[in-house]
Amino acid sequence: MKISFRITILMIGILLSQIMSACAPQISATQTSEPQSTIFVNVPIPNSQVRQLKSSATGRNYDIYVLLPADYAQNQKEYPVIYLLDGQWDFKLLDSIYGGLLYDQFVPEMIIIGITYSGEDADYGALRAMDYTPVYDPFVSGSGDAPKFFAFLKEQLIPFIESEYRADTSRRVLMGSSFGGTFTLYAMFSEPGLFSGYVAASPAVVYGDRFAFKQEALYANNHEDLPVRLFLSVGEVEQLKRPVEEFMQVLSKRNYTGLEMETRVIEGERHAGNKPEAYNRGLRFIFQAE
Repeated sequence: MKISFRITILMIGILLSQIMSACAPQISATQTSEPQSTIFVNVPIPNSQVRQLKSSATGRNYDIYVLLPADYAQNQKEYPVIYLLDGQWDFKLLDSIYGGLLYDQFVPEMIIIGITYSGEDADYGALRAMDYTPVYDPFVSGSGDAPKFFAFLKEQLIPFIESEYRADTSRRVLMGSSFGGTFTLYAMFSEPGLFSGYVAASPAVVYGDRFAFKQEALYANNHEDLPVRLFLSVGEVEQLKRPVEEFMQVLSKRNYTGLEMETRVIEGERHAGNKPEAYNRGLRFIFQAE
């Protein structure tokens, strides 16, 4: 009797196990908690788009990042335009900075244009060293194309943006850091009126045997006015601190008619880390009179 009872219990257990197995979802040996075919979607920047241009001046292909105001499609207003160098690094940074400044009502709504290079394997360091440097330096391969890049901005990019978007042609701003700041100063002294405002963070004023100092001196020999708003900054603990401070002093002593300038040494920051504050303070200064 005891053996028969145990056998009965064992058979019931096997039967229940088979029933539960039949009712349970069938999972293959290769299936995991996350399907193999999952596609991860990139996080986009709202209200942004990418355009492409090939420069007839430099011969290079550029990706043009465009950030439009949230209500752009709901009105017919014209907006100031920020032309930002090194868009591959700083476009998303400036989007966040601008969002906070707009919320706090320090700046108006604007269009932001980030300029970078096309192609998944673009060598940003080498390409920017060509486009943003005003003279050739034997230690920087391909350098000295700033005049060509300036022609691209003036003759191709700006007309394209102003034909495609509702841009306020009287409120163009150019901004960049490092070599981007170097080019920003080069553009300002080449043709000040092309932009109404300039933001130059940590410009390499010593590049090209102190080219920035030479260009400014040549400009001063022929002009008493410099009708722009300029924000010029440098990190407190970077190697460019002393030469940039010297350049600040040169500009201050010129007393150019029409020049409205703010300078700032950003406390505790080095060459790259000062950009968030430089761009924040720069945009606030450019638009503080509005």
